Amino acid sequence: MRKYIYILSATAALTFGTACDSLMNTEPTASLGSDQIFASASSAMTAVNGIYRAMYCAEWGPAWEHENGGLMAYNLASNLMSEDIIQTQMGSGWFYYDYAYGIGSDWTLSQGRQAQCWNFFYTLISNANAVIAQEKNLTDDENMAKYVVGQAYALRAYCYLWLVQNYQQCDPTLPGVPVYTEPTTIESKGKGRGTVQDVYDRINADLNEAVARLSATTLAQQHASHIDQYVAQGLRARAFMVQKKYPEAEAAALAAMKSPTAQIVPFNQTAKVNDVSNDNVMWGLAIQTDQSLSNAGIYAHIDADSGNTYSAGTQFLISAWLYDTMPATDARRAWWTAPLPEEEWVPGTSTMSYVQKKLVYKDASLGTGDYILMRMEEMALIAAEAACHQEKYADAKEHVSLVASQRDPNYETDLAKYAESNQYQAQTSSQLMTLMDYILFQRRLELWGEVSRTHDLQRLGLGVTRDYATTNHTVPYDLDPASAELIYAIPLTEFDGNDALDLEKDQNPL
Repeated sequence: MRKYIYILSATAALTFGTACDSLMNTEPTASLGSDQIFASASSAMTAVNGIYRAMYCAEWGPAWEHENGGLMAYNLASNLMSEDIIQTQMGSGWFYYDYAYGIGSDWTLSQGRQAQCWNFFYTLISNANAVIAQEKNLTDDENMAKYVVGQAYALRAYCYLWLVQNYQQCDPTLPGVPVYTEPTTIESKGKGRGTVQDVYDRINADLNEAVARLSATTLAQQHASHIDQYVAQGLRARAFMVQKKYPEAEAAALAAMKSPTAQIVPFNQTAKVNDVSNDNVMWGLAIQTDQSLSNAGIYAHIDADSGNTYSAGTQFLISAWLYDTMPATDARRAWWTAPLPEEEWVPGTSTMSYVQKKLVYKDASLGTGDYILMRMEEMALIAAEAACHQEKYADAKEHVSLVASQRDPNYETDLAKYAESNQYQAQTSSQLMTLMDYILFQRRLELWGEVSRTHDLQRLGLGVTRDYATTNHTVPYDLDPASAELIYAIPLTEFDGNDALDLEKDQNPL
């Protein structure tokens, strides 16, 4: 574990652009007194803003920063381990080893995916802990204090949900990840892994605390990056789905959908998913021109028309099965290039079969494009899936139709084909047969590249199916649901710095 942490201040967040090392270079928690950043509830908000800013910083290890550009880099890496996203070739090398299951041995390296991802989330957790610990001192403005501390609880839960899914299968009895709830100082001791259930318990408790505070404050969401009570309910819905608590997940998703500032929108209003001002966005990171990550930002890698050397060297595609199964009347086909004869391809651009055009820059010349972390459509799809798991088929159809009706004018004809059942295909390239198949398919299309498909596979007990008849995968591996390839090893840096962990006993299967 880190022996001390830094408060990530909003001053740094607003001052430093791509220089995230400068942002990190503030005072240690142990020496930062309440007369400074925690002098008031309003000033404490700067620490929370610093956490949000850190979410799109790079340099979480000594090297390889161009594939470690914060949260969205780790989301892309996780998605590439699934079957729905394809990387055409190695290109610069960034992210390709995630797609090709080639990062296994990197757990020994401080610049490896395992170590940088671990460092990223635990740094955010440490800073959230520092904010939470100051709650009793934030007495000048009760509403602002609830707004600030509620977000810190939600952010901590969000990070633990990522960690427990990245570093373990979705089995409550298996070893989890270390849980820290106190500010980290130089005297802090490392903790053991506990169980996955221990991590779930922490997540649930933190989200309860977050919702309680954020629903009690009179302050509405002050910025798109901020977590309000509706976003916190959305995070609860996600966490309950992972735990298979379907009644709770449906209730939380429906609570999130009461947001007065977001709504499900027609496709023409979400043709590019890169703008926090869109009406369907509940939570996102607005990227200013002076805060662009340049080559460490994901759009430099996945926007095929950006003119960047990285995106010209390799393209990111939708699975041919997923695209070809989409009805011809579905407007979401515009998120990807339709299949083209190879002689019509323009290498290094989106004019190639199945290339994604959904997640791109707003302005490539300025390096701007926001990162969307939660949309209203996701909440409706969670409610639909949760209802279907409970065999509440009329409710499930109502919820899924909220999205499908905005994407395909013939959705009712399509929906009517599927049997009312909560069963789903064990192979993810099999013909859709049931209502649950349809709902999961809608989720794969609508949230492609936005939420981790690998995490969905884990919670559903599904493996990776890339080797199918019409596959366009360049690495067409199939993996069993319990495959060690689908989770990360605990990084060696953690074993070196945490006396509570034993490399021989506590490491994941390699």
